[in-house]
Amino acid sequence: MNTRKFGKGYWKTFSEGIQREWVITNGIGGYAGSSIIGAHTRKHNGMLIASLHAPVERYMVLSKINEEIKIGEKVYSFATNQRPGGNNEEGQKYLQRFSYQYLPEFTYYAEGIFLTKTISMEYGKNTVAIGYDMVGGSKESTLKLVPLFNYRDHHERSERAELKFDISNTKDSISLVPHANKDVKIRMFISEGQISAREEIYDVDMELQTEISTGMTCIENNYTPYEILVSLKPGEHKRISVVCTIERDEVEKDAFKIIEEEKKRCVALEEQAGLKDDFANTLVHAADQFIVKRESTGGKTVLAGLPWFTDWGRDTMLALQGLTLVTKRFEDAREILKTFAKYVKKGLVPNMFPDEGLEPLYNTVDGSMWYFYSVWKYLEYTGTEEDYKFIQEEIYPKLKEIIHYYKEGTDFSIYMDEDYLIHAGDGLDQVTWMDVRVGEWVVTPRHGKPVEISALWYNALKVMEVLAERFGDSDKTAYGELAEKVKVSFVEKFWNEEKKCLYDVVEEDGKDGKIRSNQIWAVSLPFTMLPEDKAKSVVDTVVSHLYASYGLRSLSPEDPEYKGIYVGKLHDRDAAYHQGTSWAFPLGGLITAYLKVYGDRKEGKEYARKLVDPLEDHLMDGCIGSIAEIFDGNEPNISRGCYAQAWSVGEILRAYVEGELY
Repeated sequence: MNTRKFGKGYWKTFSEGIQREWVITNGIGGYAGSSIIGAHTRKHNGMLIASLHAPVERYMVLSKINEEIKIGEKVYSFATNQRPGGNNEEGQKYLQRFSYQYLPEFTYYAEGIFLTKTISMEYGKNTVAIGYDMVGGSKESTLKLVPLFNYRDHHERSERAELKFDISNTKDSISLVPHANKDVKIRMFISEGQISAREEIYDVDMELQTEISTGMTCIENNYTPYEILVSLKPGEHKRISVVCTIERDEVEKDAFKIIEEEKKRCVALEEQAGLKDDFANTLVHAADQFIVKRESTGGKTVLAGLPWFTDWGRDTMLALQGLTLVTKRFEDAREILKTFAKYVKKGLVPNMFPDEGLEPLYNTVDGSMWYFYSVWKYLEYTGTEEDYKFIQEEIYPKLKEIIHYYKEGTDFSIYMDEDYLIHAGDGLDQVTWMDVRVGEWVVTPRHGKPVEISALWYNALKVMEVLAERFGDSDKTAYGELAEKVKVSFVEKFWNEEKKCLYDVVEEDGKDGKIRSNQIWAVSLPFTMLPEDKAKSVVDTVVSHLYASYGLRSLSPEDPEYKGIYVGKLHDRDAAYHQGTSWAFPLGGLITAYLKVYGDRKEGKEYARKLVDPLEDHLMDGCIGSIAEIFDGNEPNISRGCYAQAWSVGEILRAYVEGELY
């Protein structure tokens, strides 16, 4: 993974500087992140957002550290904070460079002094390490560090009156116990400098621009009881270690050791994947950020998106291929498949996993269908006798259960109709991925027979036919015969002759002719039903109507209900979420589908590569090194929503590598 470097041209103004962000994670749901100039722009920015119950219950513990250097009588503040009325602290003026290769690194300069700050989390621990490398100029100087502590849910914000702690310090450490949760102890260890109490113990009125833009409460407050002073002689070189943690046991107190260990871990991930391509290796690293431990199940799971999503069944099954199979993390894949099998209920995999004392949510029709796809791809990538035995013993009985319930009927009006196609949803249920509901307003109603569900249903039956033969199951013939009936019915019911593509939903009272991205999976899946001419026509229609640089629009711009910009308050954004907003993950399906129908000629692969090229540029935008959840459907297709999304990363990585586009 090459280093991505940013200089002063990226923060000519404060507002330009906060448009790009970074994130790092710890493998248990905790994370750190901010803008490339160090100014927070959202409630989810901070240096240590710890997960109290992996991977959930995420709490802001350390917001940031404000730095300043005093040289003689002159003070240079490196702090960057947005304040009401435009009274911003603009320390980015002294920021020489921001770089990102595995970890974020900031280099500041003032009067001959260079200060480089590197931030890392310790993998598997709620610990953040901040390493300062400082080279002195020709004068004596003093570095002042002011930690901004907090204790709040990462979705919320803190009022000054809520910031109450029991505090203490030693020569080289700070301890805080929040009154809101006395089972938590925040500890900060310092390798160098003098810890002193501050008169001003609050940093108030930090303004968060992303929250302003989305109509949310935008003022944050933090607790600043201490400062650390580090002296530097002329020409002296010092490395200052700062480690903040909520771990109770003995912890590593050397920030630079944590930083080096994390870099080694990241290099090992690339070596394991074995992909000799910078774009692919960047996504290998991005993929790692979503794979986390879940305490309630005892296994690995996938966070749907950063910084705020938890783990979702549908998202996991779509992202699994790129996150774990392309990267050769086969043990993680097995663990995830096994965990989902454990929680199958009435033929449904969980849409959201349970925490202790809570039942899973099962409101998804596609999660179980994508599960078959994940099993098939797992065997495609591994394929040893041991792997088939694992599937036969641990997974296959659950696959049979899913087929049974989809045929006979299960919750959320999911059942096989007389035409052998799958019906799903009723009333206020939203069970496909286009699932926004505002009160009793179903924004994108898809009740009936959604096109991708029938495509997935056929694929599942064909997977079962192959596995049944391998495992000596007498139901092999029944799966194959049913699949053929589905195929005939699908082509008859879903082909839209007028628009030369597929209907989005077939309902009892008609057919939905809106051109949406869902139809692409009827071409891209391993087992598909369309004849070659119709498959090509679907691909051509999707490209011409829906392709939008970084993804596929969720609705054609020619549709009167199309909404091309995802901005404003939550209600306005919900109205656009699946009504024109562009999504990155279906682009993976388009790339695979395009190569299926046009990949037999040189120009086909070249064209598919052009579909991917803009995403290389996107790795320098939004969240550095990752792919956003959504983008505006309208040009210039600005990234929105979660700045890093599991199925965006997973599907682009899968399609890119499987299509041999590097």
